[in-house]
Amino acid sequence: MTYIHDTIEELKQTSPAQTEFYQAVEDVLESLEPLLEQNPHYREQAILARIVEPERQIMFRVPWMDDEGRVQVNKGYRIEFNSALGPYKGGLRFHPSVNGSIIKFLGFEQIFKNALTGLPIGGGKGGANFNPKGKSNAEIMRFCQSFMSELFRHIGPTTDVPAGDIGVGTRELGYLFGQYKRLANQFDGVLTGKGLAWGGSFVRKEATGYGCVYFANYMLADRDHDLKDKRCAVSGSGNVAIYTMQKLYELGAKPITCSDSSGTIYHQEGIDLDLVKQLKEQRNERLEKYLETHSTAVYTPREDYPSDGHQVWRYEVDLAFPCATQNEVTRADIECLLENGCIAITEGANMPLTESAFDTVQESQIAYGPGKASNAGGVATSQLEMAQNASMQRWTFEQVDERLQQVMKTIYKDISRTAEEFGKPGQLVLGANIAGFRKVADAMLEQGLV
Repeated sequence: MTYIHDTIEELKQTSPAQTEFYQAVEDVLESLEPLLEQNPHYREQAILARIVEPERQIMFRVPWMDDEGRVQVNKGYRIEFNSALGPYKGGLRFHPSVNGSIIKFLGFEQIFKNALTGLPIGGGKGGANFNPKGKSNAEIMRFCQSFMSELFRHIGPTTDVPAGDIGVGTRELGYLFGQYKRLANQFDGVLTGKGLAWGGSFVRKEATGYGCVYFANYMLADRDHDLKDKRCAVSGSGNVAIYTMQKLYELGAKPITCSDSSGTIYHQEGIDLDLVKQLKEQRNERLEKYLETHSTAVYTPREDYPSDGHQVWRYEVDLAFPCATQNEVTRADIECLLENGCIAITEGANMPLTESAFDTVQESQIAYGPGKASNAGGVATSQLEMAQNASMQRWTFEQVDERLQQVMKTIYKDISRTAEEFGKPGQLVLGANIAGFRKVADAMLEQGLV
């Protein structure tokens, strides 16, 4: 469609050298052709040109001092992308790979992910090219305080509510919240993912992983399958991966792989989740240490990975859960999964498939849960944390988990119905993109030219 093509080409001119951002935009916009054909008013109101441009982009320097007394400088970002449905909502990522393109792709995805939850939240994202690994607690505190000294003026409980992401857990959120409270002189729900003692919510830590598995269960049920006894490949070993594996075990499945930036563990008997939690959440050690306890497991270091992909996807499995980072799954990885009998892929990470991998999945008959739907449990529970903060209440673990399950069920049904509405039953990518876009676009039109 010329309108979509022209919008993407113009975006490449006005936002040069932002490859990940273009990839995310193309993924959404190319699904919208049937909707735009039925609704020409979206074009008449230039809705595509408006929705691909952030409402506000904030970039700032973050100077801080390391333990040796040396001054360090990083770059901070906050992209406030779209507030048509509510205050900007999206995580902060601290990782050396962070740049403007990655933050914009994440923020753009967040718009539609948040819309699919049915909750009143807009889309945003932020972070810095700071690497918490190898830093002392004092260095991380000084960095977080410097980062928040600029960010605090742009956020608020009804304006923009950041959360955690890669490299930003309860420790970092604690330092960020403490500095916000000190500067703003307010104790409010400006951040989510907080510690339980100071405004956090039960299930928030587990929510993205749990939600991913709940979504997979609904998707499999529609194909007359379930999770019982399924062998699962999981990538990553952070919060999303750990709690994806935990919920898989609880629902009768068996995760047999996980990974970190240094290598992959394959344990045919099932991943020892308690050991992974100990290595990653308590000892902050590499997965290679897993072999000290389990000599029957196989560890493949990163340098020995296949030249065309990732070792974590090269085993016989029934289900795959990419839970690490963007573009981690190649076309060759998908081909191996299909050859080895994988029947479903459910994304715990944001945009984990490369463009060629995505095309291969779309050409296959495999069940596929796109991240903007399947990993929306984290942001949904963040909004539940906001609701608890606003009402000065604390809900039980069971209450929050029940609401999370309902949100994931609603998302699945919504995108399935939308795919059927446009004559593409089972194509959940199309269903998710159209359903999320339509909610946001209609709200934008109702609010005028802003």
